[in-house]
Amino acid sequence: MRFNRYDRNRDELISRVEMMGSRTKAFRQLDKDGNNLLTFEEWAVATGERFAIADMNRDSLLTRKEFVRTRPKAAQKPTCRC
Repeated sequence: MRFNRYDRNRDELISRVEMMGSRTKAFRQLDKDGNNLLTFEEWAVATGERFAIADMNRDSLLTRKEFVRTRPKAAQKPTCRC
């Protein structure tokens, strides 16, 4: 359930920090120089890499089936409720 993904401390409430936490990790992965600013180049490199991985037949076009592969990977669910 999406709610549980954000409710990190399992208090049945989602704080702003919890909500933004998942976005922060994704942002940091794109921000290659670590200056807390996302340049067009940083975004373009990540987008280009995602496109190249999805383009299975290397024709520089994405079919619907290939496009699905551009979707961000789902976060792994915790194996326990510790």
